[in-house]
Amino acid sequence: MPSWFEWAMLAVAAWVVASCVLGLLVARVIAAGSTPSDGVAAWEGEAAKASRAAFEEEAARQRVLVVDDDAPLRSLLRATLSSDEFDVREVASAEEAREILRFWRPRIILLDVNLPGLDGLSFCTELARSDDHRDSAVVLLTGEQISETTARLAGARAVVRKPFSPLDLIALVGRVVGGRDFVSGAPNAEDGQLLLYARDLASIAQAERSQRQHLQQAYRQTATALAEAADVRDRATGLHAKRVRRYALDLAEVVDRSLLEDPSLEYGFLLHGVGKIGIADQVLLKPGPLTDAERELIRAHPAIGAEILRGVTMLQGTGIDVVRHHHERWDGAGYPDRLVGERIPLGARIFAVADTLDAMTTDRPYRAALDWDDAVEEILAQSGRQFDPDVVQAFLAVETKLHNAYEELSLVA
Repeated sequence: MPSWFEWAMLAVAAWVVASCVLGLLVARVIAAGSTPSDGVAAWEGEAAKASRAAFEEEAARQRVLVVDDDAPLRSLLRATLSSDEFDVREVASAEEAREILRFWRPRIILLDVNLPGLDGLSFCTELARSDDHRDSAVVLLTGEQISETTARLAGARAVVRKPFSPLDLIALVGRVVGGRDFVSGAPNAEDGQLLLYARDLASIAQAERSQRQHLQQAYRQTATALAEAADVRDRATGLHAKRVRRYALDLAEVVDRSLLEDPSLEYGFLLHGVGKIGIADQVLLKPGPLTDAERELIRAHPAIGAEILRGVTMLQGTGIDVVRHHHERWDGAGYPDRLVGERIPLGARIFAVADTLDAMTTDRPYRAALDWDDAVEEILAQSGRQFDPDVVQAFLAVETKLHNAYEELSLVA
């Protein structure tokens, strides 16, 4: 995978190529005898045509006119259809609709049958006989029993009986726009209109919760896969990310449970080592002592990782702090920013203990793993030096739980 420097060089090269192409286009215009103003005018003319065509197509395809004397129902219909797909306007009578139709042609007209003045059936017939509006699909809204034959004869494309489900209405509008034959909505006379809306809202909320859970699971699986891909370069398996995530979450629950309310924290625990993709194997996997230059390269990986993940939405929050600062030390001797004490973000202080625990209890290219008890003693010895003393106390409180996680996720050859 290219390093950050190689990505930067590729970006510069792309800019140079684009500049050359633009220069050739300008040269071709000049060679053809056009003046710069001619070229600009032609460019602006084409852009205007494309913009106008896109606007007209969008407007004609999505316009909906609501004609109903029930103001609350009009508001519900506007709320139901308000989205990028629909451009909704509303009026209270056929007479008002006539005025707006003089200059605005909707794709769909939701038309109440019982209107003051001219009734909906008569207005529907008028629209069907009009050369200007016969392409508008009329959906009759009625609380009475109107036969499909009557609706068809009036020129309607569909009939919906009040009260109606908003989800059913949206589906029906889709079928009408799709060119389906006459559509008849199922009656819901046993329920009130607001109750139907409330039920549909509850159904939508449940679907959104389920979708959000699936999305969060997909995020977590993707982050875990990326973390494992990064870890497998310098470890026998990618289990390091899973272990330190477990250790750090258990520690965070004891240190400050409110930290767990930020979902980015867990992603920071998982993706803390992603910056290592910018370090060559001969340095990352070197079995002997590192040179000063190699050591500085290793110490750059938290900053590299934070830069890589800077624009990732699911890392915005305490998660990105973990990626950048998990190698800071309580005494200020860490990297990359040499932060001291409580200036180090709490999530990073917690993760420093979890990461060091796993590093000591697994084999590395330059040394064998320590026994669990020896690793625990070393963490206690570094309280107030490398680690936040409060986090070390929390570590003691959950040490047995962490050891069980270690046994469960022990390194596999």
